[in-house]
Amino acid sequence: MGTAGKTVSGRCLCGAVTFSADVAKHDVDVCHCSMCRRWSAGPFMGLMHEGEVVFGGAENIGVYKSSDWGERAFCKLCGTPLYWHLSGSDTYSFSAGALDDQSGLRFTMEIFVDEKPAFYEFANDTLRLTGAEAMAALAGGAKSEEARDG
Repeated sequence: MGTAGKTVSGRCLCGAVTFSADVAKHDVDVCHCSMCRRWSAGPFMGLMHEGEVVFGGAENIGVYKSSDWGERAFCKLCGTPLYWHLSGSDTYSFSAGALDDQSGLRFTMEIFVDEKPAFYEFANDTLRLTGAEAMAALAGGAKSEEARDG
């Protein structure tokens, strides 16, 4: 799927790594899975993108293959979580906190809600998917409005 739209850019805390991409949507998803929470010290807020990404300072990007299907990237110098990447594809989820301009972003979906700890809750009305539903959607299954919790 090609994307066209607004160019977003981002960087790590120390500025050693930069990235930019033309994204089609400005929807932020939140992942509550245990790996994302451990990696980002809380739920991971990401902007999904499918397509080309331009990286600056690529030699400072560390990549950890966290599962058979995904990998997580971070700055080797300052540790900033940069993106989650679907292995073997051009699908990325950029850390929303690493984006230079967060205006215009919309919080639209939560995934792995069945792994979310009880000590926090978002007030936004979002599409809420369990881990199984999220994996089915990632594999090409339809995201159903029936998965929405009120």
